[in-house]
Amino acid sequence: MILLRFAPALVALLAVGFPVATHAQTDTVIGTPTAPLVPGRAAPAVRGIAIDERIADDHGVVVGDTLRLAAEAGTRGELVRVDAIVRRAADPSEVARSEYRVRLHLDQLQRLTGSEDRVDRFAVALRDSGESVDSALARINHVAFGFRAHASRDVAVESSRTFQVVDRFHRAIGGITIVASAVFLLCILLLKVEERRRAIAALRLAGLSRRTVALSVIAEAAVISVVGSVIGAGLGWVVTLAVNAHYQRLFRTPLTFAVLTPGITLFAVTLSLLLGIVAGALAAWRLVRTPPLVLLGR
Repeated sequence: MILLRFAPALVALLAVGFPVATHAQTDTVIGTPTAPLVPGRAAPAVRGIAIDERIADDHGVVVGDTLRLAAEAGTRGELVRVDAIVRRAADPSEVARSEYRVRLHLDQLQRLTGSEDRVDRFAVALRDSGESVDSALARINHVAFGFRAHASRDVAVESSRTFQVVDRFHRAIGGITIVASAVFLLCILLLKVEERRRAIAALRLAGLSRRTVALSVIAEAAVISVVGSVIGAGLGWVVTLAVNAHYQRLFRTPLTFAVLTPGITLFAVTLSLLLGIVAGALAAWRLVRTPPLVLLGR
């Protein structure tokens, strides 16, 4: 899909006293949208519009209600009928915006804003003719004047730069957390080994080899790591449900804010197991290098 953007932008509207903004997006339509006008047929006295679901929730508007649409609040405006309610799609760029939306007929919008033959942007879908998006962009921009054509993928990347920064920030926090947890696990294992010096010395004097003692410490560290990661995954799943429920209700959007996938769970368990084995090996190496009599304090 190709997105053509013109220099003059459409201004925000004031519909039935509420601020709205126009935007092209794939949303869910609740109700029956007004059928397009038949060429040669006069426009109906009361034309249909589609309103945002937020307007319906905040002000109790339902399909079939009659409203007045005006460019300025307090003026008489045009009488319109609500023929559909639009439910917004999960768009991260729209989360923090609290304005309402109203979808109108093109001539209605031009008359309301007083700007005929002006448009902010429109989308062009390519047919399956074998022409690539890049060649279509070059051809349109070569013959067009006053606007630029952009591929929808480029627009998506440009509008997602903020989320890329946030993603890198989360990765940095995750790396710091992993390092800190590894150091914490190593300290715990070293303390536990120090507490069991006499028991391990007795096992060594009873004939157990250094390898057997080291493997027992590593196995214990691995079990602790796996159990801890499973408990952490369960807590993470509960927190994910709470975060999504809170912010979806706060921003009134179906967008998923936190997600815990099987891939993330497997990565966390595997990483925890590896860190546990490494920490256990370091603790065991320090332990088996000490003579049994020294462990007994003699």
